[in-house]
Amino acid sequence: MTRISLSVLGETTFQKLLGHNPEIMDKWNRLGDILSRDGQLSSDLKEQVRRKLAFGNKCEYCMAKGKPSEKQMDEKTNIAVTFADIFLNHRSSIDDNTFDVLKETFNEQEIVELCSFICFTTASQQFGAMMNLKPVT
Repeated sequence: MTRISLSVLGETTFQKLLGHNPEIMDKWNRLGDILSRDGQLSSDLKEQVRRKLAFGNKCEYCMAKGKPSEKQMDEKTNIAVTFADIFLNHRSSIDDNTFDVLKETFNEQEIVELCSFICFTTASQQFGAMMNLKPVT
């Protein structure tokens, strides 16, 4: 059970929590839609990153979709998921060498998209964990 009641606004349980403030819900959803879709990076790559973050951020709602794929990932996806893991473990102390590795595979637009996605997704997952959001069964 969530820590606060669900509002009548929103389509998902997560949105119904945010629905207590419709402006936040609307803008959060819009930014989430922008960051999740294909952009400089594919939505498939970002989904694998989201899955990695879900377990590090301990959001049960987000973990329900499973861990990152067990099958062989392409180089970009593998590096992005590894970077997400480094973020989870080192947050504010990510060193320049780590970014040098990113720069070998990603251009600056892709790095901005990846880092923005990681930060936004982490905020979403931590909100879900804070609110005790559970998967819908």
